Amino acid sequence: MIEVFKVEKPANSDMTVALTKLMMEQMNSLSVETSEETLLKTIEEVLTPPSNAEFFVAQYKGQLIGCAFLNKGIGLDKGGHYIWLNDLYVTKRFRRQGIGKKLLLKVLYWAEKNEFKGVELETGRHNEATKKLYNSLGFYDIVSKRYGRTLT
Repeated sequence: MIEVFKVEKPANSDMTVALTKLMMEQMNSLSVETSEETLLKTIEEVLTPPSNAEFFVAQYKGQLIGCAFLNKGIGLDKGGHYIWLNDLYVTKRFRRQGIGKKLLLKVLYWAEKNEFKGVELETGRHNEATKKLYNSLGFYDIVSKRYGRTLT
């Protein structure tokens, strides 16, 4: 049976290492260059209070098979707190089995229970399967162009 739950803070080192392994898999699949050491430090920061970020994970027989990573923000346009979903990832072997949906539903339930005003995310323009999932759960298109800049 697949378990889906929010990772409590502070997380133990086993969880931190397992999340690092899972997220390295995602980074590699997206051709994002980052070191395992950098990712581990970042995940440790996420999972240490008072971090404003959260991980939800899907686990099968003690192994992490997916996760949702989010940040909590405050938006003037939202009238309060909202969630920015940075990542929703399921390992290749477990895709197309409803695990991404289970993760997202857990996030939505938690956000509603904690009185967040909304959830926002982005996906690739041509990622039809993911867009179908988001639309099935009530997400809608927001027309915008996202910009970014890396600071060192």
